[in-house]
Amino acid sequence: MAGKEPLVYIDGEYHPKGSAKISVYDHGLLYGDGVFEGIRAYNGIVFHLRDHIERLFEGLRVTRINVSLSKEEMANVVVDALRKNNMMDAYIRLIVTRGRGNLGLDPRSSPKPSTIIMCEPVAPAHGKEAREKGVTAIISSYRRDMVDGTTHELKSLNYIQSVLGKFQAIDAGADEVVMLDHRGMVSEFHGSNLFLVKHGILNTPTSAAGILHGITRARVLKLSEELGYEVHERDITPYELLNADEVFLTGTMAEIVPVVRIQGVPIADGKPGPVTKEIIRAFQRITQDPKEGTVIREAVAVQARARSH
Repeated sequence: MAGKEPLVYIDGEYHPKGSAKISVYDHGLLYGDGVFEGIRAYNGIVFHLRDHIERLFEGLRVTRINVSLSKEEMANVVVDALRKNNMMDAYIRLIVTRGRGNLGLDPRSSPKPSTIIMCEPVAPAHGKEAREKGVTAIISSYRRDMVDGTTHELKSLNYIQSVLGKFQAIDAGADEVVMLDHRGMVSEFHGSNLFLVKHGILNTPTSAAGILHGITRARVLKLSEELGYEVHERDITPYELLNADEVFLTGTMAEIVPVVRIQGVPIADGKPGPVTKEIIRAFQRITQDPKEGTVIREAVAVQARARSH
């Protein structure tokens, strides 16, 4: 690893973190015109990398950003960035912007998109306190956008609504904020998906509520069924949320975190519940399974074998 600073990939080249730059004329900065992914590596395994790349390309399709890299090449660049940084436990931010253009909204002025990959080390015990104690939340007065062009299903560079929601949580002395959809149904937290447990059944809002199609959410849905739980994707009212037996959030960086108080109301007895704890334990096991992701060192092993022949 060159120097102590992480190296940032920008359009085929690596730059030290402190000097990694893009143009101020990039439409990603000017208009939030771009998409991104947050990805985790655990002990040399990039968790569900293919799913993240798939979701990125879905976003690129909708925003009509034409990257020159294929899905396979994009995945390889992520793995290469981790190897260049010699990181086995990391948070990876993969960004594709519209690219440099004019001071105007017309995307045709930006012929060449930019691909950026940042890697930051993450301690294996990250988030331990939140997992064990749980976090608190309020319900935001901001509503998630309707499921049209600006739906949060698109993981775009425009997160201003979530940032303003986070301010509401900060002002209220809470950790998280619950976003409702335009109907007043529960959508998600400002940066993570939401689950509730009632009578041993897991429930989570559907995509109709304008949620992000979370990679961790999808794996937890499957994992819950593997553990023998009944799982429903359905509309959830704020009343049902406050009367849940357990509530937890899911996200790439957060993983799985119990939510013990919402809007001043304790969830059940105000402590992390047994179903949440079981799912946390099971999830931590699968993050160590090479079959659940892409092995970082595999490429090194293949190269070594090639050189020996």
